[in-house]
Amino acid sequence: MTVKSSVSLTDEQHAFARALVEAGRYASVSAVLQQGVDLLRQRMDAEEVETAALRALLAHRREGAFVSAEEMDARLKAMIADKRRAHGLPT
Repeated sequence: MTVKSSVSLTDEQHAFARALVEAGRYASVSAVLQQGVDLLRQRMDAEEVETAALRALLAHRREGAFVSAEEMDARLKAMIADKRRAHGLPT
């Protein structure tokens, strides 16, 4: 179903939409706006998914064991030394 709606565009936005129509990329200014709304919805949906994933990751990390900065430094140095040895580089 299509709903008729009145929207206001700046001169620049309208010129851009008209240029897309005149270039044959869209059938009408309405089609340009519909595509824009669809893209905005997709972006917002993706942001919601990303935010939920980040929240889940943070919650999981909060439940894990705490590692001090000193311990993390020691782990990183050991990992780097292992990689250097694996590639025949001096440690």
